[in-house]
Amino acid sequence: MDSFKELCRQRRSHRKFSPEPVSDEQLKTILSGALMCPTSKGLRKWRFIVTRDPERISGLGGIRPNGSAFISGAAAVVAVLGEPAAQEMWIEDGAIAAVTMQYMAEDIGLGSCWCQVRGRESCDEGVTAEEKVKLILGIKDEYSVLCLVGIGHPIDERKPQDESALKWEQVEWK
Repeated sequence: MDSFKELCRQRRSHRKFSPEPVSDEQLKTILSGALMCPTSKGLRKWRFIVTRDPERISGLGGIRPNGSAFISGAAAVVAVLGEPAAQEMWIEDGAIAAVTMQYMAEDIGLGSCWCQVRGRESCDEGVTAEEKVKLILGIKDEYSVLCLVGIGHPIDERKPQDESALKWEQVEWK
């Protein structure tokens, strides 16, 4: 992209992907953005689990009754984790990292979409989405799962953000 403003206009959530794989180099580029992003007190206590395993990705796509099915079509999925006992701002730090990954993906021509895990129920009664993700990815108990970021080569057409539709009425100038 020529500018960050243009990147912001272009970045849209993509939920449909081609079967083309995402390379190690592409994933490292995306993750480098997350690893460089700001964190509270500079602690950098987040963790990321990356999978390209079709069986795991399929399982992750079925964790929630609504809102996770698109994950099944992603070429790669990154689980964004925090360690609540070690960092009280783990949710905020993880959100910054996840969004940074999405901008990096867009910048290199890939699509992405956030799938909320924290605080969501799974398709199985009495089981949280987080518990299902931990089981599928073998995540240790001390970590909490914020979200999944599905990444791939987008096949759905998304128009850039329309600056004339920005909700300036939601901004107060003091």
